[in-house]
Amino acid sequence: MAMMGYGAPTADKSTKLDRVTLRRIGRLFLPHKPLVAKTLLTMFIGVGLGIVPPYLLKSVFDLGIAARNLDTLTLYSVLTVVATLAAAGFTLLYGYYSVVLGQEIMCNMRLRLYEHLQGMPLAFFTGTKTGEIQTRMISDVGGIQQVVSSTLTDAVSNLGIVLTTLIAMVMMDWRLTLLSISLVPLVGWMGSKVGNFARKVRTGVQEQTAEVNSMIQETLSVSGVMLTKTTGRRDVVSQKFDKENRSLADWQIKAQVLMYSMFGLFRIITSLSPALVYWFAGWMMIKHGDALSVGTLVGFTFLQTRLFFPLTGLMNAQVEIISSYALFERVFEYEDLKQDIFDKEGATVLDPMVLKGDVEFKNVGFRYSPELESPNLEDVSFRATSGQLIALVGPSGAGKTTLTYLIPRLWDVESGSVTIDGHDVRDVTLSSLQQCVGAVTQETYLLHASIRDNLLVSRPGASDEELAHACKLAAIHEHVVSLPDGYGTVVGERGYKLSGGEKQRLAIARAILKDPRVLILDEATSALDTETERQIQAALSTLMKGRTTFAIAHRLSTIVHADQILVIDGGKLVEHGKHDDLLARSGIYKMLYDRQFSIETADKPLATTS
Repeated sequence: MAMMGYGAPTADKSTKLDRVTLRRIGRLFLPHKPLVAKTLLTMFIGVGLGIVPPYLLKSVFDLGIAARNLDTLTLYSVLTVVATLAAAGFTLLYGYYSVVLGQEIMCNMRLRLYEHLQGMPLAFFTGTKTGEIQTRMISDVGGIQQVVSSTLTDAVSNLGIVLTTLIAMVMMDWRLTLLSISLVPLVGWMGSKVGNFARKVRTGVQEQTAEVNSMIQETLSVSGVMLTKTTGRRDVVSQKFDKENRSLADWQIKAQVLMYSMFGLFRIITSLSPALVYWFAGWMMIKHGDALSVGTLVGFTFLQTRLFFPLTGLMNAQVEIISSYALFERVFEYEDLKQDIFDKEGATVLDPMVLKGDVEFKNVGFRYSPELESPNLEDVSFRATSGQLIALVGPSGAGKTTLTYLIPRLWDVESGSVTIDGHDVRDVTLSSLQQCVGAVTQETYLLHASIRDNLLVSRPGASDEELAHACKLAAIHEHVVSLPDGYGTVVGERGYKLSGGEKQRLAIARAILKDPRVLILDEATSALDTETERQIQAALSTLMKGRTTFAIAHRLSTIVHADQILVIDGGKLVEHGKHDDLLARSGIYKMLYDRQFSIETADKPLATTS
């Protein structure tokens, strides 16, 4: 629950986690067993066919060229071409299956991570940069896709190639084989050293990428650009971006230098090894009269080349897999984050068709973080029955918005309970609870999509007639149809193509379309002029019938007709009653009233803030 408990998690990068992480990586393949089987089958056939051409080449030289037999030369040459093409065909098919497998795993991981993050409490999102989340969802998972679609499957393929090639080499000449594999321990040692360093570099690249993504998201959004333009200090954000960008470049330089160094070392090894084999074969033939045929030497060097390329791949795979642990750990960190708000086993499903909407707070206490000395809400108790309008007033930061967040379980109470029709909200399913509760918040959020799509978020199956009816009730229909594309008009990022009042009216129409049993209006008319507000209040009066409405007050027209007015101060419910009763008590409510009005009139706003 604690806000302080969330933020960008950091992984323990020790190698002790590798075995646990490796088991989790292995489990990613389990849901795709048929595709894994196809990949392995085509891979093994391709590997098996790959050792045939060297033996056929041996026959080309020994039985064809050396024996001056054109028919035999032609036969074995054709067979070599056929075997090579067949091996290439199965290799291509294996590559296709491995890419499909990687994409399936990546999509499942991204969906699972997305759904898990959807269930995280608000504290996680208030403590984590959006760019950091985007990096883990896109860049980190994308890096994992490369590992599972090619690196791991190629590692298995290369291992098969190495084993079959070693067997074929021993069958041709065990002495030349011993000389060839004497360099293998050096290859493994290099892979281990380079892989551990590469892991640190990969972690640095991803973490710095997250920082750059976060800054881009913050400063190149509409709000960020507005900030820099209105402050006139583009140089400040540009300098900060330059610093972060150069830091990312430094990490990427390290990654590229590491890659070129690794391949440079392998070029040396793969170039020296054939030269050693030719010298050793020549020494045996000259000094000891060894009967090594030209075909054997040609076939062996072909196999030797076939051995070192997969060894290079295995070293590269070793580097990739070790360094990719950083990516897997970053994704697994998010998957392992605790969801404080979730469905209990056997949770009740609320039926919106029979739900009345009676809401009761019983001795509710809540704080955003256990580190806070004072609770944000303390011992709040009241009951709201179906059809009532409950107004919440009080000084800024008093806890009004926090109180309404407890109803749809955006937060969970620390003590006491919140019930709807006698059901503790913690004992009902989140999906059914959130279907029964609608909200229009002070900060209206619209998707970068059409007006129609923004409305359909609350009720995907709604017809065009239902959309128009909701917009008419919210006094926005006439404006929408006057736009060139009508309901197909794209509103821009966060709705910046619309005015504040237009955005709020669309948000109200979205709530009307949802038709919830419990309605929360958090400063819902704060950006509207008096005449437009009158129109919406008339529509809301109809909408409020038969449902419980909580309104964080901004206009007196909302307050004076409320069935209950809850005065919140310092997280406590200090006054409770109707408008006239509260004025007669000469308490906080009357003080707020007198501060804003010189005369009592129902036509002027009561300016309380949330």
